[in-house]
Amino acid sequence: MNETSFSMSPILTFFLNTGVPFETIKLILMLPIIATFIAFLRQVVGIKAFGIYTPLLITFAFLATNGIKYGIAIFIIIILIGMLMRIALKSFRLLYLPRVAIMLTIVALFILIMLAFSGSLKRTGLASVSIFPILIMITLVEKFIAVQIEKGDRAAIFLASETLVISILGFYLASWEALIHFIIFYPWIILLTIPLNIVLGKWTGLRLNEYLRFGEIIKKS
Repeated sequence: MNETSFSMSPILTFFLNTGVPFETIKLILMLPIIATFIAFLRQVVGIKAFGIYTPLLITFAFLATNGIKYGIAIFIIIILIGMLMRIALKSFRLLYLPRVAIMLTIVALFILIMLAFSGSLKRTGLASVSIFPILIMITLVEKFIAVQIEKGDRAAIFLASETLVISILGFYLASWEALIHFIIFYPWIILLTIPLNIVLGKWTGLRLNEYLRFGEIIKKS
């Protein structure tokens, strides 16, 4: 979609005339929407994930890849390599930061080999993925390792899975043409995310997943 495909707000026209790229404007306007969506999933639904910042970054990394399937593939490969490298380095008893640096190195090299291999197989979509989304997802390794050390493998895998689910949902929300059209025509609508987040910030009720977990207890009480 480009700026000539529909009418837009005079505010956006002003920014375009000053030289700001249309894609940059669109992504910046979409950011508060996605952040609020993630906050809703965490506060009301009860999906934890790796905070709010990580799934937000992964969502935009998915938007920057040549199709979400490549983004998901890179995400899963990075998590798997992180798990294997933690096991391989466990016997060395290294301090946290050097260990993370080694893992990032191995992940980066493996991703490079994977891109070269996909290119040799004429899978140009994966081979031509830009460095921006790859770097974002590689940094996920540190978050994953920190949770592994603090809460164990099971919790880390669970949070990584939740992060992936939220990021996929965020990707499809940010790719929704009707929503993009609406925000481009009414950019001021993003200001409504502020009172929405104030309401979410005062949420004291049970989350939806808690209703599912404690449904029998709630019925009895």
